Amino acid sequence: MSTATGTLPRHDITNPALAAEGKKRIEWADRNMPVLGLIRARLEKEKPFVGIRFAACMHVTTETANLMITLKAGGAELALCASNPLSTQDDVAAALVHEYGISTFARKGIDRDGYYKHINAALDIKPNQVFDDGCDLVNTLHTTRTELLSEVAGGCEETTTGVIRLQQMAKDGALKFPMVAVNDTDTKHMFDNRYGTGQSAMDAIFRATNQLIAGKVFVVAGFGFCGKGVAERARGLGASVVITEVDPTKALDALMQGFRVMPMAEAAKIGDLFITVTGNRTIISKEHFELMKDGAILANAGHFNIEIDVEWLEKNAEKSSGIRHATDEYRLKNGRRLLLVAEGRLVNLGAAEGSPAAVLDMSFANQALAAEWLLKDGANLKPGVYNVPKEMDKEIASLKLKSMGAEIDSLTTVQEKYLNSWEHGS
Repeated sequence: MSTATGTLPRHDITNPALAAEGKKRIEWADRNMPVLGLIRARLEKEKPFVGIRFAACMHVTTETANLMITLKAGGAELALCASNPLSTQDDVAAALVHEYGISTFARKGIDRDGYYKHINAALDIKPNQVFDDGCDLVNTLHTTRTELLSEVAGGCEETTTGVIRLQQMAKDGALKFPMVAVNDTDTKHMFDNRYGTGQSAMDAIFRATNQLIAGKVFVVAGFGFCGKGVAERARGLGASVVITEVDPTKALDALMQGFRVMPMAEAAKIGDLFITVTGNRTIISKEHFELMKDGAILANAGHFNIEIDVEWLEKNAEKSSGIRHATDEYRLKNGRRLLLVAEGRLVNLGAAEGSPAAVLDMSFANQALAAEWLLKDGANLKPGVYNVPKEMDKEIASLKLKSMGAEIDSLTTVQEKYLNSWEHGS
């Protein structure tokens, strides 16, 4: 099969026959991404990315596909690989290759060796800019593909875990080019993390277990923006929500919002459902498993599959695979059964479809504009982690409001003068 552009790009996908279905789903997501659509229309006219090579390690979903299509419309040459083996939508990967002519390396459920093989295949494009989700691509560039570093002018990171890793690299003086923390924009963490992850994590629990949430004790580990979103939606469904935290300010915030706050060792005794959203590791481990009720449900909405100690379960419990969609059961030596959703990987993509397109519209609009900003100003930036310019984030929020039919006030001349002067008293 060939695309409208001629021969097929480099790729490794599961099933080319899925391309037509993938294209339908990509177009459906595009209907709910009007801000990115506006940006795409402008980039298609201006072609700022002609001659620029992008390597992207991201969730291969319909929304990511629309970002790739937008960059290509701007003239970019692209190579995409998956940032999580369970999040790949095989029909989308097929459509990107066969319908849109975009080099894609992604297969749902691929093993660790295949995962890194795909990262290296994407890097073979010799990128000038990178998009990352979790910092694995950037890490690979700085460890085993250092010969490519001189080509890279900068990149974008879209998840909390990745930003944490990048900040540590910068602190250690290891980061060799500027990275934009798209995750830290208001239109990303206030909306995608909170409303997107909040809704899609619950969606995944429903699909995997079909459990009634009302009346259950729902334990959320971590009260960042993702944790807030999950907790709010669980409470809205009638759950009694417990928060576990290590940050006293976030714990106090949770308490004042009416949630119970306690250590995981206490929550483990009473919880019916557990979701980890911390960006850290070993949040739920042996000491907690052995305290849990028979039938307790475990899920992770953090980026990597290390928040729940799945390795201990594999070694010390009797496993029954696939008892429901994306759900495995582990029987402990005490006879109690624990249900693990999506192998402890990112649950909203492992057992559902991830955040809704209407929310990711803002996140990926930020990605596209940040790439354009790096193209213009990247040469003036030293290696390090940078925030998206505030005016860019405000522009995206304004476009989103307009697309939703909402209007806001503007400052009057008198108000602007007051806000920008120290001379006015009370």
